[in-house]
Amino acid sequence: MKEKNNITNFEYLDHDFYKNIKSTIEQSRQRVYSSVRSESLHTFWLIGNMIVEKQKGEARAEYGDGLIRELSIQMTKDFGAGFTERNLRNMRQFATMFPIWHSVRAELSWTHYRLLLRVTKDEARDFYINEGIKHCWSVRQLERQIYTYSYERYQLSGQNYGVVQDTTDKTKDEKDEIIVKDPMILDFLGLKPGPEIRESELEQALIDHMQEFLLNELNGEYAFVARQKRFQLEDQSFFVDLVFYNIKHKCYFLIDLKTKELTHQDIGQMMMYVNYYTREINGKDDNPAIGLILCATKNDLVVKYTLPEGTNNIKAAQYLLELPKEELLKKEFTKTIERLEHRKK
Repeated sequence: MKEKNNITNFEYLDHDFYKNIKSTIEQSRQRVYSSVRSESLHTFWLIGNMIVEKQKGEARAEYGDGLIRELSIQMTKDFGAGFTERNLRNMRQFATMFPIWHSVRAELSWTHYRLLLRVTKDEARDFYINEGIKHCWSVRQLERQIYTYSYERYQLSGQNYGVVQDTTDKTKDEKDEIIVKDPMILDFLGLKPGPEIRESELEQALIDHMQEFLLNELNGEYAFVARQKRFQLEDQSFFVDLVFYNIKHKCYFLIDLKTKELTHQDIGQMMMYVNYYTREINGKDDNPAIGLILCATKNDLVVKYTLPEGTNNIKAAQYLLELPKEELLKKEFTKTIERLEHRKK
């Protein structure tokens, strides 16, 4: 029989009727899943709370360790895997961090909460919980948000969601423009930082990890167009390292890679690339091209005084090949705040 919309063409069973039946079953399954998840969280919270109460009666450290160890052995014997000493300690910490059960959000899984236990600041933990639920973050997405200090990016920017682009949806009132993270954290490339890294090596790594680069650092609807895209101006050839097309903003997005400190010549070169694409490559419905120079280090004043005042289609961002120490990130975010404050003046 011929298939249409995954529903077989029967004589009496019409599409809309079956669609309602299918939706009812799927919603029921989701309610069952949510109920099971909520009940599991409640069970783990109760176990953790009972451990906390039991240990309050005995202050000795060896008693607490011994209780956890023996409890793990007996529970594993009675109930199987899932009750290791580490997991029981997580349950105890879970109950301590959330002393009131009704403060636990059942939309998140136990695996999500095990990650959240590593966040020591209450306000940061609340941020990740709220954003994680709002944007349906997977465990992997939540982990990356935590380890790239998204809360610190948000807080130190004066709660500017443009700085933490991927932690929230923009409101309709915000300026409709492409926001670039600075710095970009490219730890997923697996490259070792150092002066010997070559631009071709960085380019190949970005190609090899294209999906992670698009999802983690660009965070938009991009189509990959070309690498080392050549164009000719009379007898001179020029090459754009990476060319993308931003579907939402309907514009070419050009990336030039620099493994050294950014210079004013680099900025001038990117301005030429952007002008060429805007004037010669754009279709009639395309918006002006955007250029991003991704560099090892940069001087913000060089960028400021090289670009014509009011220019917003040339952007420069530093890349980091390792997750930095929190102190370094705070320093970078403080610089970002200073730039934002300077723009307001």
